[in-house]
Amino acid sequence: MSSRDRSPIFPSRGVQMLMQARLKGAQKGHSLLKKKADALQMRFRMILNKIIETKTLMGEVMKEAAFSLAEAKFTMGDFNQDVVQNVTKAQIKVRTKKDNVAGVTLPVFECYQDGTDNYEFTGLARGGQQLAKLKKNYQSAVKLLVELASLQTSFVTLDEVIKITNRRVNAIEHVIIPRIERTLAYIISELDELEREEFYRLKKIQDKKKINRAKAEKAKAELIAAGRLVEAAMEANNLLDEGDEDLLF
Repeated sequence: MSSRDRSPIFPSRGVQMLMQARLKGAQKGHSLLKKKADALQMRFRMILNKIIETKTLMGEVMKEAAFSLAEAKFTMGDFNQDVVQNVTKAQIKVRTKKDNVAGVTLPVFECYQDGTDNYEFTGLARGGQQLAKLKKNYQSAVKLLVELASLQTSFVTLDEVIKITNRRVNAIEHVIIPRIERTLAYIISELDELEREEFYRLKKIQDKKKINRAKAEKAKAELIAAGRLVEAAMEANNLLDEGDEDLLF
């Protein structure tokens, strides 16, 4: 195993416990990120389907609004200049809210009407019905535009977050966890080798002690045997000395 495939550590029991804790944390983090990616992907598909539906509906609403504008102009004549001169502030405004999806904050836009209709009595002389229809259709178009902008903003935000989350999931799954596992395998192999070396060393020490003990016992036996020979020789000398005593007649 190359040193590039694992972390540069010194193999020991403490480091083994530390790497096991890191492996457990990496596996748990991978599981949580995978669940987050799945939740974001589910919301992403929902937003995509809703964008398709809103764009399809947007085409129909804008077509109706364009026809309403043509009818109002045909009935009332050109009223663009009057509208431009009388507009002082926007009646339909947009506010922002926030939506949380698996820890990701998504902006949500919604429109609301601020104040009263300045053109409530416009068209009393002629074309009032067409003008009311025109305002209604364009209000629906504005609401759909704001909703579509909110959906597309959430779509882009989720797309970026999903890419980042998937990169993290892949990095943990294919880089971090295998590296920790290779490091653990290296630590276990090194510890096993150290245990074998220690066992071999103890066996050699025991064998050497046995040899030394056998030599000591042999030397002791030889000393005991030599001592017995000395005693036997002394006894023999004593017998000879007793035979040489002077006899009295």
